[in-house]
Amino acid sequence: MLYWLAEHLGFTGILNLIRYQSFRTGAAVATALAIGLLIGPKFIGWLRVRQGKGQPIRADGPQTHLAKRGTPTMGGLMILTSMALAILMWMDLSNPYVWACLFVTFGFGAIGFMDDYDKVTKASAAGISGRTRLLLEFVIAGVAATIIMTQNGPHLYFPFTQGVYLDLGWFFPVFAAFTIVAFGNAVNLTDGLDGLATMPVIIASVAFMIIVYLAGNVKFADYLGIPHVPRAGELAIFCGAVVGAGLGFLWYNAPPAAVFMGDTGSLALGGALGTIAVVAHHEIVLGIIGGLFVVEALSVIIQVFWYKRTGKRVFRMAPIHHHFEQLGWSEPTVVIRFWIIALVLALAGLSTLKLR
Repeated sequence: MLYWLAEHLGFTGILNLIRYQSFRTGAAVATALAIGLLIGPKFIGWLRVRQGKGQPIRADGPQTHLAKRGTPTMGGLMILTSMALAILMWMDLSNPYVWACLFVTFGFGAIGFMDDYDKVTKASAAGISGRTRLLLEFVIAGVAATIIMTQNGPHLYFPFTQGVYLDLGWFFPVFAAFTIVAFGNAVNLTDGLDGLATMPVIIASVAFMIIVYLAGNVKFADYLGIPHVPRAGELAIFCGAVVGAGLGFLWYNAPPAAVFMGDTGSLALGGALGTIAVVAHHEIVLGIIGGLFVVEALSVIIQVFWYKRTGKRVFRMAPIHHHFEQLGWSEPTVVIRFWIIALVLALAGLSTLKLR
């Protein structure tokens, strides 16, 4: 909105600052953070009144988690509200990549909301069926992937190389949709401890804030040998909104959490990061930067596969953060150590920008 106004007025005077993506990125962080902190107490109070019993807790989970029964969920609505207002205020809404990311973020958020609502109203941890969720997610991600392909081509680029890519043709939307859906669900599986998913999402968003800004600038992209994606730099503001909204939510989600983001937030944020990676042609690098989420998802896949084949468990409990709890690690210890891992992986992912 402010970008459109400044552009309409010719970026005169102080409005010239709005021309710069770096300024609007910082402004989006500050705006989303301020909104999140402001609406947090009333929003959490409203959720507590509306939900009654709050988030269902797994009966077979760690016994320490039983104390969390009654904590309100759907805190992702708070994140999405902060993000939406910051995005509408600071982004260039004529950019097709913005709408592709918004479509996935709020589409996945709506799916997560339906799942959370079903859990809360039925007081069951099951939610809506997995097949229904996946079908809806693939439809949304497929539409976004097709939009992206029409803008910057069906190419899969490889890190540590310059200009080496695979032309996927019309298989690209399938691959891109899988990337988006897989990462959305990986973040969802990670969201099992207070603050565990929130900070790694923030860290990954900062990493991709840098990547999309560089990829969108022809000089930086040429110097680094990464694929240049015209207009992708605008998504740095989108990442800034995620960072600000995430920090505002973390203020209330830090142990002991006053609210959980629920599937509403985790699916939306994971889907957003997956879409941004597809736009920037950094899908493989996403697996490095978001390696923590990948490991969490793989732990569940391995556990289920091995249990069905042998009747035995590889981990004491999956996802893997519960395995470490069962080994005797306290919840804050697991969370902080996983944050450190997420930071190291993000730095490793950013190193691919120069190691070519």
